[in-house]
Amino acid sequence: MCGSPDCSHEKPSQPSRSRNWQGQFRKTPGRLLGMGFIRFYQLTLSGFIGNSCRHIPTCSEYGYEAFARHGFWSGFWLTLFRVVRCGPGGTSGLDPVPDALATGYWRWMPWRLWRVGRKTS
Repeated sequence: MCGSPDCSHEKPSQPSRSRNWQGQFRKTPGRLLGMGFIRFYQLTLSGFIGNSCRHIPTCSEYGYEAFARHGFWSGFWLTLFRVVRCGPGGTSGLDPVPDALATGYWRWMPWRLWRVGRKTS
């Protein structure tokens, strides 16, 4: 590991990624507000509550990504339903944020997001 400017070592092709989603998204006020709430929680309250999420990614990381990908309204409902699923008697394991919402989802029917990310059998 040399730190000189004339070093011939190859630099990594991808920059190191943080725990939160770094993909492209439109920076609308609602998305930024939701992501700001999640980031505020991560920096302040998360340390007091502890690391007790049973899913991967954690609920706060899921919320951050949900707000970034799907906007404030859908991101809020996705995050709320995820936190409820994480409670006692809930699910555990890998539960990623969906790339796109189902075609049967309308904004005035947020309860349809309850099944998003859950395995249906």
